[in-house]
Amino acid sequence: MKSNLLGLAEGRVLVQQLHLMLRNVRSTVLPVFVVSLCIVWTLSNATNAPYLRLWAGAIILSNLNWFRYAQRKLASGLTQAQAPQVVRVLLVINLVGGSLWGSLVWITFDTVTLAGGVLVFALMAGMAAGAVSTQGPILRLYLAFLFSQMAVVVSKLWFMSDPAQWSLGGVIILYGLVMLGQAANLARLVHSSIDLRFENQDLLEKLRQESKLSKDAQREAEQANAAKSKFLAAASHDLRQPVHAQGLFLEVLSRSQLSPHQRELLASARAASEASAEMLNTLLDFSRIEAGVVEPQVRAFRVQTLLNKIEREFVQQADAKGLDYRSRESALVLWSDPALIEMILRNLISNAIRYTTQGGLLVTCRQHSGDAVLEVWDTGIGIEPTQQSEVFREFHQLGNPERDRRKGLGLGLAIVDGLARALGHPLSLRSKVQQGSVFRLLVPIAAATLPLEPVLPEQSKPARLNVRVLLIDDEESVRAGMMHLLQDWGCACEAAASIEEALALARIHAPEVVISDYRLREQRTGVEAIQALRALLGDALPALLITGDTAPDRLREALASGITLLHKPVSPSHLYQGLVTALPPQMRSNDAPQLG
Repeated sequence: MKSNLLGLAEGRVLVQQLHLMLRNVRSTVLPVFVVSLCIVWTLSNATNAPYLRLWAGAIILSNLNWFRYAQRKLASGLTQAQAPQVVRVLLVINLVGGSLWGSLVWITFDTVTLAGGVLVFALMAGMAAGAVSTQGPILRLYLAFLFSQMAVVVSKLWFMSDPAQWSLGGVIILYGLVMLGQAANLARLVHSSIDLRFENQDLLEKLRQESKLSKDAQREAEQANAAKSKFLAAASHDLRQPVHAQGLFLEVLSRSQLSPHQRELLASARAASEASAEMLNTLLDFSRIEAGVVEPQVRAFRVQTLLNKIEREFVQQADAKGLDYRSRESALVLWSDPALIEMILRNLISNAIRYTTQGGLLVTCRQHSGDAVLEVWDTGIGIEPTQQSEVFREFHQLGNPERDRRKGLGLGLAIVDGLARALGHPLSLRSKVQQGSVFRLLVPIAAATLPLEPVLPEQSKPARLNVRVLLIDDEESVRAGMMHLLQDWGCACEAAASIEEALALARIHAPEVVISDYRLREQRTGVEAIQALRALLGDALPALLITGDTAPDRLREALASGITLLHKPVSPSHLYQGLVTALPPQMRSNDAPQLG
């Protein structure tokens, strides 16, 4: 196989060498014609005139024949299969041509003056030298010309039986060897140049092929990524519906009279429901980043308030694993989106706790070169250098081949990376295996300071809402759960499964607020439902939109509507707060607090 490849490579180089030689023939026709006539005119006398004319005619015919052959081959196009045959023909042509030029010594040496003899030998030397450039690209062809010419010339000197002439023959042979060396150098140079050109062409072709393959692979990856996102969106929506309904029913159940054992079972059920909701919200966060609907709301905020809030939430998780959770006080005021910064820190800290079995973690914010550096340190398992870029890829997890749900979905760092890019904040990672990791996020410092934030008392019991609610959802279980919860909050509630049914109910009892699912039957949306109700009752009709969709297009459409948007599964506290916020001030209860 290797020898075949080498043969093909040499074959294409030979074709180019022949092209170069055959093109060189064009430049020899006129000079050969002129030189032949000059020789006849200069050296002709009564003794040698017929022979010189015969010689000149043979030289001119031979050169014209060579020229015609070269033109025909160039016009027809040389192939690798034809190249060896062409070389054999040119060998014959060069043997004949060299012999003809050498025969000039036999014709003139005994019949011309000394000056004429010098001219003849100078011509022989000139022809040998000139043939280096025309025949040199293929050394064997030049050798054929030089050998036949020198053989004829030296044979003439040998037969003269004069030692002085033998010395001249030796000089001629030495000169021939020098010319042969020059031709060999030229042949190597031409061969290397042609070979290098083909290598460059092969490299360019390989690069083009690799580029094409890369583009094909990129296109396949994009298609696979789109299919993955579509699947995730559909699966996420279908899973969110029952989880959302489950949370509503569990909330209603918690308000009923239960025995201690029943409350213990309820707590376990709520924990499982919250774990499912947390995973679905992680998918939502990832989908929002992919959809490009994460729009940072940049403002100045105190980082310590955020760090305290996160520590209160995660310190219990760390204690449960026997880990030491530490954070350092910081007076810095940052310039960024506090909600997105909080999401980044939550994912980093959750990851640190998940992959640390002993030691602990440290969360700090310090000033460095005019910026703030948020750092999350841990003494966990660490990350191999080859894996440190891969951990930011979605669904990539270390040490979880069995896909244990307690270790998450492998989206945390992908979300962190996406949010950092959305904010334009540089994110870096440094890690050593079995020693731990540190993630650093560079955040701008706000130019102005902020006053201290007042501490508000927390309240957990919701005030009753004396409002009429129209609920639109095509899932019966969701409608039932929502109805129970809204009625428990003091709402007069009616439910519809379609836009037409909602309009019919609204004509009988005009609602004061509408809560609608985004995706309804027959490819219709909650945006259409709310627009239809506002067309009937007025544009001031308060509304909430709830969606389980994570498809990028659907997320963009929902956000573009301008209606307050909540994502399933919606916790009762978030639903209550969203409902209170949607109502105009005069319809809100004076003591309606935010649920904890």
